[in-house]
Amino acid sequence: MLLLHTLLPRSGRQRLRRRWSLRLLRLLGIKLVSHGAPIQAGSLLVANHVSWLDIFVVNALTPVAFVSKSEVRDWPLIGWLAARSDTVFLRRGSRGHAKIVNAEIAALLEAEHNVAVFPEGTTSDGTQVLHFHAALLQPAIECGRPVQPLSLRYQGPDGHLSLAPAYVGDMSLGQSILAIVAATGLAAQVEIFAPITTGTGRHRREIASEARDAVIAGVLGQADSDPDSVPECK
Repeated sequence: MLLLHTLLPRSGRQRLRRRWSLRLLRLLGIKLVSHGAPIQAGSLLVANHVSWLDIFVVNALTPVAFVSKSEVRDWPLIGWLAARSDTVFLRRGSRGHAKIVNAEIAALLEAEHNVAVFPEGTTSDGTQVLHFHAALLQPAIECGRPVQPLSLRYQGPDGHLSLAPAYVGDMSLGQSILAIVAATGLAAQVEIFAPITTGTGRHRREIASEARDAVIAGVLGQADSDPDSVPECK
């Protein structure tokens, strides 16, 4: 399967990545429900960050290139897959490297590919949305591509917020997986908001604030969703 992933063209790798993501969520017993606006091609997707699951939730909706810390490249297997899944690795604390990364992101966006970032820069337990680092939005602004907010919320079978998927503090990956498996009936609720235009001379802090406000609305006050909107693996 890994060899197949390497040999496939980009479109084939994207379809395979979406299938893997959907199957992983099903294996963990997580139902995926999305509602809201369609995802616009060539957008910078910005979302709140709760868990390592977030990457698979977004990729199950639509394959995207994620911006990740450079340390992930050295992780066994996950780093290998990430490097072959359009992941852009950011070396934190290096302004020179940030410029290179911004150029990579802009090139992907201009080619009508979607790129996703977590502007909080870290995970939370899902009960709040942390400050958005506006600098991560700069590539979209420089090439005039839209910024599209997504809110991620994990719920239990009673419809209330579940903390089980939260990957915070000193929790290990093994502990996180056990907590998720033990919490039966989980659902990943994704609300997709309308794209925010960036080609109007607006400052990145203003755009980051607008995107964060949308994500907060989705996290704290979910709109009615259709449980049958779970995407099927094709």
